[in-house]
Amino acid sequence: MSSSSPNPKVEPRALSEPKSTRKKIWVDLDNSPHVPFFRPIIEKLQQKNYEVLVTARDAYQVRELAEFYGVSANIVGRHYGKHKIWKVLGTFLRALELARVIRKEKPDLAICHGSRGLLLVSTLLRIPSVILADYGFTSEIPFINPTWLMIPSVFSEEEMGMHAQKETIRYPGIKEDVYLGTLQPDRTLRQRLGVGADDVLITVRPPATEAHYHNPEADGLLTEVLNRCVKEPGIRILILPRNSRQERELRFAWTEHIATGKILIPEHVEDGLNLIWNSDLVISGGGTMNREAAAMGVPVYSIFRGKLGGVDDYLVREGRLVLLASADDISTKLTIARREMLQECRERCSTVTLDAIVRNIISIIEFNTVVPQTVNKPLDTAHADRFPSPLKHCDVLDRIERR
Repeated sequence: MSSSSPNPKVEPRALSEPKSTRKKIWVDLDNSPHVPFFRPIIEKLQQKNYEVLVTARDAYQVRELAEFYGVSANIVGRHYGKHKIWKVLGTFLRALELARVIRKEKPDLAICHGSRGLLLVSTLLRIPSVILADYGFTSEIPFINPTWLMIPSVFSEEEMGMHAQKETIRYPGIKEDVYLGTLQPDRTLRQRLGVGADDVLITVRPPATEAHYHNPEADGLLTEVLNRCVKEPGIRILILPRNSRQERELRFAWTEHIATGKILIPEHVEDGLNLIWNSDLVISGGGTMNREAAAMGVPVYSIFRGKLGGVDDYLVREGRLVLLASADDISTKLTIARREMLQECRERCSTVTLDAIVRNIISIIEFNTVVPQTVNKPLDTAHADRFPSPLKHCDVLDRIERR
């Protein structure tokens, strides 16, 4: 005599549970700012039991920064030169190298902050992709688009128009807010650099001379800035070259002032956030260091001469970033003075931006859409046919976040 047990009761919510298999997310680090930005995102995703595969390009100190921050990455490709033809060829060469690695790994989702290599490979291998961006005026690959575009809420409408064909997600704050809260102030850094307690420390980041958006006017402004600063007493200038080639050029051009210790160039990679935190002011020819300083409340001046992005424009309007567009601006707008060290970073304990980005990524990989940040807010009607009970997905997402 045989008996059979009744079928187990299936809870309705179980229909919305994500699959039990561990999902894999591919992150590509293409430029130096991507390392500190993605580090806390990678850590959060790993805490939620996702497998994270990291690749990195050997350019702009990405490899060194990954080692410095303890990010385990597979180094794929390098920088192929500043000329346009080599940039294009280099992009496709790196994409081929990445494809060989990624084809074996079979990730469920690809994420980057503007990596053209990742975009090409994810399109070729049909991997859903999320591109984060905070500067819209960059060269795009014709007919190659990510599945989702994630941008700061302050992104300008003008820049937004360049990405109108993509499914767009906005997150609160700015990119730099993601990792600002991870800063542990190093109060010994100035002493290690040989900077006196009463010295005014100016951190300078030269323009990205090999970038496609580079305007040579910024090089002239850098020279004007350094010429003014080296004449001021009690000032130490810390220059952070973008690569070894730029470092050689700077060491040759400013040999005398480097020999006297007026100008300092670090011998090895340092924590950029701590350099800013220990500085009295920052002058940069790019965007990331400007925004990092502005987020920390450190006086910051930009000699960037490309098209101003929406985030930078927002910071200028807020009075947290000053543009130096001419030699006259350097004479009249640049204020060199000691500042009181911040006891803590601005909103250091806030994780709003980081949490929003991670929640969006989890929502995409689990449900192929973005579940609203507010649990009680239903999904918009455009997704009603795909998700008949949106609140269940919000509940599931909350449970994933509590892992």
